[in-house]
Amino acid sequence: MKDIIQEIEKIKIDKNAVILAHNYQPAEIQDTADYVGDSLGLSQQAAKTDAAVIVFCGVHFMAETASIIAPEKRVLLPNLNAGCSLASSITITQLREWKNQHPDAVVVSYVNTSAEIKAESDYCCTSSNAAKVVSSIPFDKEILFLPDKHLGKYVQAVLNRPLKIWKGACHVHEKIGEADFGLAQVQHPNAEFLIHPECGCSSSCMLKAEIYFDCRGTHMLSTDGMINYVEKSVATEFVIATEVGILHRLKKLKPQASFYPLSENAICEYMKMISLEQLRDALYHERFEVKVPDEVAQKARLPIQRMLELA
Repeated sequence: MKDIIQEIEKIKIDKNAVILAHNYQPAEIQDTADYVGDSLGLSQQAAKTDAAVIVFCGVHFMAETASIIAPEKRVLLPNLNAGCSLASSITITQLREWKNQHPDAVVVSYVNTSAEIKAESDYCCTSSNAAKVVSSIPFDKEILFLPDKHLGKYVQAVLNRPLKIWKGACHVHEKIGEADFGLAQVQHPNAEFLIHPECGCSSSCMLKAEIYFDCRGTHMLSTDGMINYVEKSVATEFVIATEVGILHRLKKLKPQASFYPLSENAICEYMKMISLEQLRDALYHERFEVKVPDEVAQKARLPIQRMLELA
């Protein structure tokens, strides 16, 4: 492994490349990346990098977003099979039909969507700024929120504002439900609970909460929000409700603390598809470029820019 990492470092310098990795990537990929973060942070890095080549260790919609933001760069995805069940939960035909049923509505799309879905949207958002994006839209405007139903319900509850919500979900987060939440509360009574709003248990927590996003040691946070919270917290025990890949970064950040996954089965096979060998080969051969067609990219750029401005 050490030899491959050294190869990657050398090729990266030769190619003037930057390696971006999502918080859910395998540990060895995170440790090799120049920047590790959530969808928003990775988008911000793609927008400001001076590198000629962006190697995106994540899933396909993330590489598309980088291509839209930085069209002059070569964006590489080391494994083109790395997709996203949430992004696949709505098609462009379904969105257009939904918009036809609500012709005056504003469309807010989670960043976990394809480029063509973004191109049909008015705003994009991430889990960290979804409420901020929605609150920037006049209250009397009807909003179509897609595709994640759990994030949509979270935003609706936080803002006390009705939304039309698409019934999509991440297949990993969907399975983290109330049973996991209740059992973990018994097993770890002194722990802080950090929950991604995509999780199936998020609605149950909100119903129990006196205030929606922060109830009795339970905090609704994006993955980078979890990183920031742990960094500042004096707590020494945390239960984490999201994909287990983030535990590697959290343990590096605070090795003296104990971290427990709300569900040990919360593993995204798509996020685990990229290996060091694939990263090296994609970088060396500059292959598996993700390039969004100009017409789609031009339409998608505005909602993404609005997302970044409201970060």
